Order: sequence, then structure tokens, then C-alpha cells
Amino acid sequence: MRFDLTEEELEEVHQQILKERENLFKVFGKWSLLDVKVEDPGLARYIDLTPRIVLHTHGRLSQERFGKAKINIVERLINNMMRTGKYTGKKTKAYKVVKLAFEIIEKRTKQNPVQVLVKALENAAPREAVTNLKMGGVMIPRAVDVSPLRRLDMALRHIAIGAIQKSHKNKKRIWECLAEEIIYAANNNPQSFAIAKKDEIERIAKSSR
Repeated sequence: MRFDLTEEELEEVHQQILKERENLFKVFGKWSLLDVKVEDPGLARYIDLTPRIVLHTHGRLSQERFGKAKINIVERLINNMMRTGKYTGKKTKAYKVVKLAFEIIEKRTKQNPVQVLVKALENAAPREAVTNLKMGGVMIPRAVDVSPLRRLDMALRHIAIGAIQKSHKNKKRIWECLAEEIIYAANNNPQSFAIAKKDEIERIAKSSR
């Protein structure tokens, strides 16, 4: 082993170590989180883009207040895909579905799929919703602002449900449906279940002001 490396050789070794470290923390070993940007200032605090080797927190943050905000956004999507009887509790299957969906997204959009997911969540997160207030013994619907964390929860839920519903009695596989749902939502296309649901929620809220 040599100990008399030149400055150029030391710099080369340093760059190699940095490259290997970056590859280690990429999503599914392919996509970097370092260049992903969140444009919505309200959601920026709650969309976690911290690089992790394995997207599995083992539920450690489930009982912590605002713990969901500390879970990587891709893991939250994986968790939301565990909704149907086929995928309930099957995180490995859900992990595979999201990975295959990301590969399709990259192939179709030529972009980092994590960036496409973030854009989809920003577009699908409703800003207004309806709650019922009891006034004089009568329940009256009233429009309310939605908190950022709940906006993100609703967007993730609707994207997952939209993909699951589209895959039902369909020749397309669930990862193809998930990729389509995310791409449509990122483009603000009303063909997306999440975008249609957001528009419906905000329309009802507008009529209840």
C-alpha cells in the first residue's frame, strides 16, 4: 500500500469516495435526492428528502408527533401503496411496485422520478376542504384551510388509491397505473384521480364559504 500519494491522486481518491457514498444513498440505488427541489413553500417543510440507504423506518416514528414529516417521501408513497388486501402489510411487494413505477416514469419523462413525484404531490394537494360546524343543533358545512401535513397526506392517499382503482380489472399492471397516475398529476392533468379529487374537494369548499 502506498502512503506517498500526490495531491492529484489524493483528490482522485476523495472524489471516488464521494461518488460511492452518493450512489449508496440514492433512491433504489439509481436516483439522487440532492437535486430534487420543492417549489411549494407550504409543503417544503414536510416533504422529507433526506437520503437513506434503506427506505424502511420500521414504524419508529409512528407515535411521534409530526413523525410522518421525518419519513422519506418515497417511503411514505410505498406505505400508502399497502392498501388493498393483496398488498396489506406486504412492504416488499409495495417497494417493488414503486421501484418499477419510477423506472417507467424515468423512461417516459426523461426526468428524475422523485422530482416528478414531488411535482405531482404539489399539484394534488388541496388547499381548502370542508368541515361541519354545529350551530343551534344544526350541522353546517364550512370551508377551512388545510394544514400542510394534511395536504400532503391527502395527495399521497389519492395518488395511491387512484393507481389501485385503475389497476382493478385492467390489463395494465399496478406499477404501470401508478406511473401514469404520478405523471398525470405532475402535469396537472384531470385524468389523474388525485387531481380530479383535489378539484372536487376545493369546489365543494368554495360553495361552502
